[in-house]
Amino acid sequence: MSVLPNLDPKRGHASLPVLGDIALPLARLHEICGPARHMMAMLIAAATRGPVMWIAPPWQAGALNPDGMAAFAGPERFIWIAPERPADTLWTLEEALRSGAAPLVIADLPGPPGLTPVRRLHLAAEAGAAMKMGAPLGLILTPGAGGAPGIETRWHIAPAHTPGAHCWTLTRLRARTAPPACWRLSAPASGQPGPLRMEALAT
Repeated sequence: MSVLPNLDPKRGHASLPVLGDIALPLARLHEICGPARHMMAMLIAAATRGPVMWIAPPWQAGALNPDGMAAFAGPERFIWIAPERPADTLWTLEEALRSGAAPLVIADLPGPPGLTPVRRLHLAAEAGAAMKMGAPLGLILTPGAGGAPGIETRWHIAPAHTPGAHCWTLTRLRARTAPPACWRLSAPASGQPGPLRMEALAT
C-alpha cells in the first residue's frame, strides 16, 4: 500500500494512492458510505502519514475500537474531536481542512450535507493546500447510500464475508474523472500478514 501522493494527470495535481489503481485527489472532499465505511476510512488513513483528525458528535453510536484500528493505522496518530452541537461538526471539518494541519480530516456524519456546505469544504481544502504543509484530503462518512451533492468521489463499501474469508465489496458510485466501478477486497488468510487483495467485478 503506497503512502506517497502521485500526480493525477487528469486534474494536474496530487492524488493519494489507496489500493491498487484507486487514488483520491487531494485538496478535495470525498464521501464513503455503506456499512463498512469506517473500515474504508482506516484503509485511507493507512495510506497517509502524519496525524489524522477524526470528527464525530459525542452522541453518535459506533465509536472506534483502538485494538481494531491498530491493524490499519496506529491509534496514536488520531486526534479525536467531538463537537457538542450538530451544526459544529461541518464547521469543525471546514476549519480543520483550512488549517492544513493534518493530511487527512474525517467527519463521521449522520447524513449527507447539502451542496453549499460541500462547496465550502472543497474551498477550505484548497485553502489548506496553500498552507505549504501538504494538501489535505477531506473525507465524510455517511450512512446508507450517501448522496452528498458536489462531492469529488463517492464510494460504497459493504461486507461480503464467506466462511473462513473476510471480504468486502467496494463500489465507486461517482467520480469526476472515472466511471463507476466495483471491486472485491479480500483479506489474507487468518494469521497471514499482507495487504488486501483486489479483484475487479463487473458493473
